[in-house]
Order: sequence, then structure tokens, then C-alpha cells
Amino acid sequence: MTSPEDAAPAPACCAAPEDAARRVVQPDKARLLARLSRIEGQVRGVTRMIEEDRYCIDVLTQLAAAKSALNGVAMQLLENHARGCVTRAAHDGDGEAAMDELMKVLRRLDGKAFD
Repeated sequence: MTSPEDAAPAPACCAAPEDAARRVVQPDKARLLARLSRIEGQVRGVTRMIEEDRYCIDVLTQLAAAKSALNGVAMQLLENHARGCVTRAAHDGDGEAAMDELMKVLRRLDGKAFD
């Protein structure tokens, strides 16, 4: 029997089945974190704009920019998941379940009801 230390590392964005926390290794983790930090700053800026009674259209424009930036992070994570987890699941014979899970999250990100 092999220990967890002896096991081959999971591919990017692919949780080990025995990992109850569903931890993943994100490729480009530093870049994702940097993008999220910028988005956090944008949201703080929107808060200040509202506190300062700024023009509604200016606030909405900043909200649209923050939403677009979050969508960009989501798309990167979706790509990582598809290229890592879904591809591995398909190779291991669990492709249908992985695809169902992916479609469910796509519907959620799109704001559509599911189930």
C-alpha cells in the first residue's frame, strides 16, 4: 500500500478522490489571486463612490467592470477545470458525472435555474 506522499501529484485542478475537502491545485494561482485583489479594490471603490453620492451611471459602470472581471476569473477557472478535472474524469471513465457537474455550474454562473 502506498502512502499519500508516494502518490503521484494530481493534475492541475483535479482533486484526489480521497480528499474530502476537494482541494485542488490551481495553475496560475498567483495570477488568479492578483486578479481577485484588483477586483476587491474595484468593489471597495464602488463602496466609496456610493458613500460619496457619485453619479449613478458612474457607479453602474464600475459595477459592470467588476462583474466582467469576475466573469474573467470564472472563465479561467472553468477552463482549468475542463482541461484538468473533466479530462481526467473522462479518461478514468467518470466523464458523464464530471460533465453533469460542469454543466450544472455553467448554468449557475449563467444565472439560470437548474435541477
